[in-house]
Amino acid sequence: MKDSRIGGLYRMTVLERIDTLVARGWLDESAASRLRAGASGSEVADRMVENVIGVFGLPLAVAPNFAINGRDVVVPMVVEEPSVVAGVSSAAKLARAGGGFTATAADPVLVGQVQLVDVADAQAAAAALDAAAEELVARANALQPALVERGGGARGIETFGRRLPDGSACVVLHLLVDTRDAMGANLVNTMCEGLAPEVERLAGGRAALKILSNFADRSIVIATAAIPPAVLAGGGLSGEEVRDAIVRATALANVDRYRAVTHNKGVMNGIDAVAIATGNDWRAIEAAAHAWAAREGSYRSLTQWTVDGDGRLAGKLELPLKVGIVGGSLRANPAVETAFALLGVASAPELAQVMAAVGLAQNLAALRALVTHGIQKGHMRLHARSVAASVGSPPEHFERLVKKLVASGEIKVRKARQLLAELLADDRSAAGTDAGMPVHGTASGKVILLGEHAVVYGRHALALPIEHAVQVALEETRAPSRLELADAGAPLPREARITEHLRELLEFIQRRVDVADRHFALRVRSRIPTGMGLGSSAAVAVAIIRAFDRVLALALGDEAVNALAFECEKLAHGSPSGIDNTLATYGRPILFRKEAPGPPQTLELTEPAPLVVAAGGARGSTREQVAGVAVRFGRMPDRYNAIFDEMDAISIDGAKALAAGDYAVLGALMNLCHGLLNALEVSTPELERMVHIARSAGAAGAKLTGAGGGGSIVALCPGKMEAVQQALATAGYRIVSMAGA
Repeated sequence: MKDSRIGGLYRMTVLERIDTLVARGWLDESAASRLRAGASGSEVADRMVENVIGVFGLPLAVAPNFAINGRDVVVPMVVEEPSVVAGVSSAAKLARAGGGFTATAADPVLVGQVQLVDVADAQAAAAALDAAAEELVARANALQPALVERGGGARGIETFGRRLPDGSACVVLHLLVDTRDAMGANLVNTMCEGLAPEVERLAGGRAALKILSNFADRSIVIATAAIPPAVLAGGGLSGEEVRDAIVRATALANVDRYRAVTHNKGVMNGIDAVAIATGNDWRAIEAAAHAWAAREGSYRSLTQWTVDGDGRLAGKLELPLKVGIVGGSLRANPAVETAFALLGVASAPELAQVMAAVGLAQNLAALRALVTHGIQKGHMRLHARSVAASVGSPPEHFERLVKKLVASGEIKVRKARQLLAELLADDRSAAGTDAGMPVHGTASGKVILLGEHAVVYGRHALALPIEHAVQVALEETRAPSRLELADAGAPLPREARITEHLRELLEFIQRRVDVADRHFALRVRSRIPTGMGLGSSAAVAVAIIRAFDRVLALALGDEAVNALAFECEKLAHGSPSGIDNTLATYGRPILFRKEAPGPPQTLELTEPAPLVVAAGGARGSTREQVAGVAVRFGRMPDRYNAIFDEMDAISIDGAKALAAGDYAVLGALMNLCHGLLNALEVSTPELERMVHIARSAGAAGAKLTGAGGGGSIVALCPGKMEAVQQALATAGYRIVSMAGA
């Protein structure tokens, strides 16, 4: 049986704690690997709380459209529940039609409590404390002079006699403290503890509890809005009908605690999300809000929606809300700094006003959804987006997959995989024609497993094809020649550099095949993204050359196609190694060496290598990366040659391991190669993160592929392809299939 008694965890580092949990049987190696991969980001967390083993991430989003007290606000929110951010943003837009939100906040006062027990005469004790009120306030303020200098401090005392369930009596002293822009818990606790001896002396008895109360009923915040009914219409209902239905729903929440709890949970969805984003104690805020909802003896709605004299839907949210904008613990999380930079609030009361406006907006959004089309319609669509992301849907299929999931009514991972497979199959069947035009030329993309950059300097590189990556349909026309390119099923942005390169490429190829005076229309369909180190430019060139070869009956062999494509690569990259055009032309696994005589050395594989390719968010420039390495090579040629020699040996050994199916060796060689590429300064923080994600999910080896500076990674995943794909897709990266149509 596992033993949870683990001594000395607080003295260990994050990695040591993880290792200890593995050794004690509480974590398996897979879970530990995931934690270790993120350990480099745990340093701040380890200073915040005890026994840290990792960081638990939540989405940080922004809600636009808010106008609060005449000021436009973009609100940061941390929340994992779908529809919350979309809901408050939509409601804020509705509120703008009525002038936005108005909010007020009382002085930021907290109550500190000192409980006196073993009191002989509770009434006399309370009277003694009341008589010494000024002295007690002065003593409390002497304990926090810096707070007083900032305009805060103790404002007064209150005393209460309490009868406990066992029949005994006690006296409770309330110390009212204005904490200004701090949350104030530590300030008030220090005052209560420091004041306790004098309270005991004055009243007799013993001070038992000395602590703040989170029921911040002296820090009341009110937010209001009035929305014209014209903007409320929806779900087949008029604006007036929606308005009246919201009023009735609120009335139910005032008499039915089952409805009231769900009603108020919606309010707190908004408030809590802002509290977390700004580093505030959302648990204290929640507790105070629910106590306020029950202050009259029954649990009721925190909001009130009525019809005002102008026929508008008038909303009001009133609740205790004590927050802070200063303090070391508040700003310990770097993301909190970002949240405050977005908000631009100058005081704690101003932050409380924003939170209250967000709470009222979220309540409006939920109620409007409930009384019109129902809560599930929008919520299920957002849930479908999460499910679509979890199965690694490529960007070009994402929105279609979401629509199909919603339409199916079965928003589950299993269904998402089925629908995605159908979409991919439809694309493959449609890839052979484009508006009735047959495909005339195809080419492969490339994934370099080992040897990037060293191949430019005459060493070996090991590479595999991305099959049928580019397809071209061509026909002769009377109009001037044109080329349209669809990148993975979606039109490319019409960036000048892309348009110019394609124009130059087409003109160059037409000159070389001696048809410069004729006009052609080309449709180029690519399933690999450009600028991602996957050989897109070479594949486009080869597919176009082959299309001309077929249409014009040029009888070009592979060597001629490859040679012409190499010239095209010079246009794109300056000083290419030739590996991209060779893979694009031959479409076979190769061990490549620049300027080697004869055809490339191809490899015969008994099975497809279990590879996962993922594209990042930043494009890389082969020309820039090759030039950068050349500059650094010129400064230290001996050291760089040593690196290139090592990469050469790794590539040769890797080819042997690949052919033998020895994935353990191949994975280790890929990891070594990635380290050498990092030493060449061609990796990026994003590529490093992707590599860590892949390895943590079980990849035997993972590395950047291509020139670097952005682009893609390749991971070797025997028995772990699905897990690695899902981990990378969930992190927002695009999966590129190695197999063709």
